[in-house]
Amino acid sequence: GNAIRDIFKLLARPEVISFAGGMPAADALPAEQIREITSQVLKDDPVGILQYGATEAYAPLRESAAEFVRNAASVNCSPEDLFIISGGQQGLDLACKAFLNKGDRVLVERPTYLAALQIMATYEAEVHSVNMDEEGMLLDELEDKLKLYSPKLIYTIPNFQNPTGRTASLERRRKYLELAEKYNAVIVEDDPYGLLRYEGQSVPSIKSMDEDGRVIYITSFSKVISPGLRVGAAVAAPQVLRKMIIGKQATDVHTNSLSQAVIDAFLRMGYLSEQLKKSNRIHGERKNKMQEMLDKYFPSNVKYTRPSGGLFIWAELRDGINTLDVLKKATERDVAFIPGTHFFAEGDGLNTMRLNFSNSSFERIEKGVRILGETIAEF
Repeated sequence: GNAIRDIFKLLARPEVISFAGGMPAADALPAEQIREITSQVLKDDPVGILQYGATEAYAPLRESAAEFVRNAASVNCSPEDLFIISGGQQGLDLACKAFLNKGDRVLVERPTYLAALQIMATYEAEVHSVNMDEEGMLLDELEDKLKLYSPKLIYTIPNFQNPTGRTASLERRRKYLELAEKYNAVIVEDDPYGLLRYEGQSVPSIKSMDEDGRVIYITSFSKVISPGLRVGAAVAAPQVLRKMIIGKQATDVHTNSLSQAVIDAFLRMGYLSEQLKKSNRIHGERKNKMQEMLDKYFPSNVKYTRPSGGLFIWAELRDGINTLDVLKKATERDVAFIPGTHFFAEGDGLNTMRLNFSNSSFERIEKGVRILGETIAEF
């Protein structure tokens, strides 16, 4: 099971301060624009939107999504190079479906996105982790494990990684691609957070350097427009794209047509630029607030990341503290987070935690971090 989905049951209580999910701020969601667009879409073409559609995409969105990818990731992408998926997570599932047989090996970052581990377990893959520093996966260890395991896939979240918030440097990205070419692996580049940058300069995507179709690039409109619409895009070489589309036909036929049409109109009407300015301002302020409160209330021996964007801060407590126990105590005081062990393929990392800052007010961030600091101090 997915630990985040389990904790969501707890969040039905409004008094609970949640640092658990990866949800955008409620006041950052473009509710009025979406209401306006939905009404217009249903007025213009109700029959077309309510009927079955092509698996590849609602055709206008395939065009506007290709332009989005070109601008967001510097990828030379035509509409035929991508297809539309039901959220970024489906893209990862379809990549695994296309490549993985029972016992095939995959390399992932240590720690990594917990739903990725869940998906890989579904396909009975053998998952091995590569340790990270602040610039990404350690290259010597990555090469050693490529030699040792001959994995089919390397899975990476290079921008504001989930769960750590780290961003891979340009040099690391280049080396990832060089090593993938050397050892004949495919890179799955998961990029839902790249546009959620609050400071510093963006780094070119790995896919933008890919000359032989070795990288599957997955992005999503969940974090930049709306997670509830469940729309993303995957870019891959033609033979890989075809396999992923066949996999999608067997999964959900096609992504929700109304959601696709809404995203297409949102992009074409030029709303995205202002939406990003608004959401990045809100989220950036909340990130700074959480860091300020962590500095104030957490014990001095707790280490935590200071990301330049994204939605998460990663904390590491001293050895011997189990954050599963911390969570139990914290929830008794109505504060929730995700224990870090769920993000480790090997099931360790018991002294770590992931904190989401985007979906809480300043007041709730201060109160929640204070309670967490007091709870950690008890251990």
